[in-house]
Amino acid sequence: MILAMNVIDSVIIFFLLVSISGIYSGLNVSLLSLNISDLERKAKLGNIYAKRILPLRRNSHLTIASIIISNVGAISATSLVLHNIMNGWAAGILSTVFIVVFSEVIPQAIFIRHSLILTGRLSFFMNIMIVLTYPLSKPLELLLNKIVGQETKEFMSRNELGILIAEHTHQKSSELDDSEIEIMMGALQLSDKQTRSIMTPIENTYWMTMNTYLTPEVIDQIKNMSYSRIPIFNENLTVYHGILLMKDLVDINFDTESYQVKDLYLHISQLVGSMTALDTLFRKFLTGGAHLLPVEKNDKIIGIVTIEDILEEILQREIIDETDKIKHRF
Repeated sequence: MILAMNVIDSVIIFFLLVSISGIYSGLNVSLLSLNISDLERKAKLGNIYAKRILPLRRNSHLTIASIIISNVGAISATSLVLHNIMNGWAAGILSTVFIVVFSEVIPQAIFIRHSLILTGRLSFFMNIMIVLTYPLSKPLELLLNKIVGQETKEFMSRNELGILIAEHTHQKSSELDDSEIEIMMGALQLSDKQTRSIMTPIENTYWMTMNTYLTPEVIDQIKNMSYSRIPIFNENLTVYHGILLMKDLVDINFDTESYQVKDLYLHISQLVGSMTALDTLFRKFLTGGAHLLPVEKNDKIIGIVTIEDILEEILQREIIDETDKIKHRF
């Protein structure tokens, strides 16, 4: 009777140790599979599991050392328990099979699939392990820090981020709709494109010189074409004088008096190079207080670019407003 009880107790202890070893093994792979940057983002969004795991993941050398020490202890104990109820060869084979299947393969597969939830729920268990194994795990942590150094934060490249965003396309489980994806993809591509790719060439641009007379016919032409801004250059397109805003002409009576462009107030904005990246161009629009910038190449003006042009590049579609509808009539 006593022998039977000892066998039952040993079997129970054996399966308990195998289960504990499985938890250690699962925590080992699941903790390392969690990216620190991802955990930080989730923690900022209020994810309780990420908040629990983040301190353990940041100090991964100490955490992993304590897990491995505990796991090795549990695995060693299983062999000792089996030796009490069977011979050495049988104990070794049975212990190996159970450890491989129930302490390694199955737990790791489960923990990898649900790494955030399971690791978060067992974070208190890991903190206890760290305390119990601290005399051994702390020296190992210091050794690992010396050999391999502290883990550094890694960021995605622009192309990697683009691929990640593109994976959300047409996915019902994604919180992003197709319009949001198009905007983000367009914004990511700004630095890869140059101003010359979106500018209006000078031959297709309506512009004036300082000596241009604003006759009633000229005013009617500008009104019919719905121009709101007119760039002012010299005849050779080598000097930029500024922008003439049509709203500034509302109170001027052109029927009784004759004006040249040089008689009116011009709004000054900066020139931009044709090779300027679109992200840099966008910042110029945001800080320069202008909606239209002349484009130059080799000290000569070759076109103009507007804030609408760059917004269309971000949105990946043409913006049709009231003035565009009017222009299509002519």
